[in-house]
Amino acid sequence: MTQSELPDVVEWSVPPIVVTSLDKIRHIATLPAVAQKIMSLANDVNATAQDINKIMTADPALCARILKVVNSTFYGLPQQISSIDRAVLLLGFNAVKNIAIAASLDKLFRTSKIGPHFDARDLWLHSIAVATCARALAKETRLALIDEAFLAGLIHDIGIMIEMQACHDKFVEMTEVLASEPSLTFRQAEKRVLEETHESFGAALCRNWQFPLKLENVVRFHHQPMLLSEADRVLPAIIHVADILAARTGIGYTRTVETDQVDPQILNALGLCEEDIEAVADSLPDEILETKQLFNM
Repeated sequence: MTQSELPDVVEWSVPPIVVTSLDKIRHIATLPAVAQKIMSLANDVNATAQDINKIMTADPALCARILKVVNSTFYGLPQQISSIDRAVLLLGFNAVKNIAIAASLDKLFRTSKIGPHFDARDLWLHSIAVATCARALAKETRLALIDEAFLAGLIHDIGIMIEMQACHDKFVEMTEVLASEPSLTFRQAEKRVLEETHESFGAALCRNWQFPLKLENVVRFHHQPMLLSEADRVLPAIIHVADILAARTGIGYTRTVETDQVDPQILNALGLCEEDIEAVADSLPDEILETKQLFNM
């Protein structure tokens, strides 16, 4: 595919069925208030550590969860951090922002089992596994994407939550189709029953939440990162590889993953080799366990 044939990531028009679905669950598909304020601060060049501290301390439970992550071996800080503004000074605003949003998202996945073939908690477990793996892969690439990679991993399948809430009966039907036709991919079943895939639902949600375009691209292209330009494909490619490696562990809901093999072209785009991803895969189960504990799973 030539550069001129690459999809336009900016001018993408949200499919009508996705617009209708988001309208139906507007009260559910809303970023938590604290996270909304944090996103607004992210776009304010004059924002300070004190500003973010003021917002987060208004939600003591969220504040405690953020500090739990900050003080974990995730960051390996030499001393315990007891305040949000101190965390911002040490880790940077972007890192703390992503931790805060990540800590706000699990409520969206705390839904009861939907039919006999799907449990949202299993999807959240898979998302945690992908996020953990994505963070490790980002370290391997030595690019400044570690915190973005973790958040991107958490949200990559968030469109499934929209399908589940807005198209409940059809979603249950789709899971039954998947159960009866093992050779069918998740996206093929989505197209057959729902007419659109979770990438479209999720990307539209990211747009509604005013997430950065790089995160919208992850949600929209994590199954096909090479459709993007060289400059735009890195983070979606990290999530694509993380999705596969996380699925190999068997943790959580893995039916969304279409292959257990990593395309060498995608590895090359990340500057990685098979030995790199095998090293990540070897330590993945223990790291996922730690992340699950951070998110009280």
